[in-house]
Amino acid sequence: MINVLIVDDDSMVAELNRLFLSRVADFHCCGIAPTVREAREMLSHLPQIDLVLLDVYMQQDNGLELLPALRADARNIDVIMITSAADRCTVQTALHYGVVDYLIKPFQFPRFEEALLSWRKKRDLKNAKSSYAQADVDSLLRSGVQQQESARRLPKGLTPQTLRLVCQWIDAW
Repeated sequence: MINVLIVDDDSMVAELNRLFLSRVADFHCCGIAPTVREAREMLSHLPQIDLVLLDVYMQQDNGLELLPALRADARNIDVIMITSAADRCTVQTALHYGVVDYLIKPFQFPRFEEALLSWRKKRDLKNAKSSYAQADVDSLLRSGVQQQESARRLPKGLTPQTLRLVCQWIDAW
């Protein structure tokens, strides 16, 4: 089970994120924090949190304030930003602190699900080995998991058999 903390002061948005989260297998919302202070308290009392879904714009806080605290604690907790903040400074700051994905509101469930599944694949890849080859590190840093899967996927309407026939036809020319 992957434990997720949602940090958002808008109760309707937080609830929507919780409902989206419940639709993805193995993900569990272990709490909702409406402020950065409450998020810090929950993080200190819930040591099993794996992932934080973090908003930037909150009435009392700026969600970015939580990022340095997470890094200073040296806990293995990843962050996915879920926010309407789309300005360069905010995005760059979030990336600087190592967020693993950034969803700009409004977004659809498939994009939310993609962020969670991509994070889980990357986490599983990180945890699968005690040491890494260069190809493993490349996959982690370059989102190789997604690249490998998309390289195997054919465009809509093109089957492996049709592709083989086209390749044979080209080779015969």
